Amino acid sequence: MTLSVEERINVSNYRLEKAKESLNDSSLLFAHKSYNASANRSYYAVLLAARSLLILRGIDPESHEGVKTMFAKEYIKTELLPATYSDYFRNLQGRRIDSDYSDYVEINELEAEDSLSKAKQFIASVEKLQIDIIRKHT
Repeated sequence: MTLSVEERINVSNYRLEKAKESLNDSSLLFAHKSYNASANRSYYAVLLAARSLLILRGIDPESHEGVKTMFAKEYIKTELLPATYSDYFRNLQGRRIDSDYSDYVEINELEAEDSLSKAKQFIASVEKLQIDIIRKHT
């Protein structure tokens, strides 16, 4: 099913709000020294933010790798966002996978703080770009 421009904007806004909720969760978890969970929520905040931009182009990958690949193609290679954001995405995903699936891997305070900081930067930039894209469509 193809979404109209208005429907894509609505989905984008919803996904960005969910990204901000995940970012807030990450902050709360970090404050309570729950570093693995904080890093997890930072990653999901970035994933949701990336998906919020992709849907504006009618792109809705089903996998995390698909989101990462299409995000790089549509927004990094076109220089709409800095190349460092691909590194952020990859780094945060790696931490999440390690802490969720590997035995004896614990995210320390510095790693969780770094994840949270990168997620904040990523989401702030995505939000600005989202606003610009939506203005052009309305």
